[in-house]
Amino acid sequence: MKTVLITGANRGLGLEFSRQYALDGWRVLACCRSPSPGLEELSARNPERVSVQPLDVSDHGEIERLGRLLSEKSIDLLINNAGIYPDSGDFGHTDYDKWMQAFRVNTMAPLKMAEAFVRQVAGSSLKTIATLTSKMGSLADNDSGGEYLYRTSKAAANMVTKSLSIDLKPYGITAVALHPGWVKTDMGGPSALISVETSVSGMRQVLAGITPADSGKFIAYDGMEIPW
Repeated sequence: MKTVLITGANRGLGLEFSRQYALDGWRVLACCRSPSPGLEELSARNPERVSVQPLDVSDHGEIERLGRLLSEKSIDLLINNAGIYPDSGDFGHTDYDKWMQAFRVNTMAPLKMAEAFVRQVAGSSLKTIATLTSKMGSLADNDSGGEYLYRTSKAAANMVTKSLSIDLKPYGITAVALHPGWVKTDMGGPSALISVETSVSGMRQVLAGITPADSGKFIAYDGMEIPW
């Protein structure tokens, strides 16, 4: 049985990842600060497959604790899904405390997770780390400006992934950045273009088909490669 560890698993994309992988027969380590009713129900229905793990990714001590707790686990796929979309405000009204928190969750946490779980991933059969990012972190795609807090944290997360693809090559680990699309979640809002089911199904298809040659790539849920 393959194992996936998912951060931010209590709702939205994280919950849907948990649901789909559990239905497909995977063992799911669903990590979140506090489980939602949806995640609790999923775990109750699939107790042998879905294990809820308390984790606040903004707390590096908690990440290290979970890494020690799961030190003997083999983790085929680590999905850095947890993220925040802070209210940026207009130019000249930047909330720098919110900006720091965005970096802590969106950028630092994926690197810290990789550091804490590198040996568990390296000891698996699939050896994959995927970080959910966004086209809003693409320099080439930015033609509207604004959203400094979110854009910069995701651009930095992209760079983290690119460096991981190089630094973890000796471990045989493939690291990719995934763009989920504009999804109808609490973060994406009701005007978004696609459902969580469509987004997650697409990303799972991408992950099922990647090879070590894809390490370091920035790929959308529909399989299209995105420019940095």
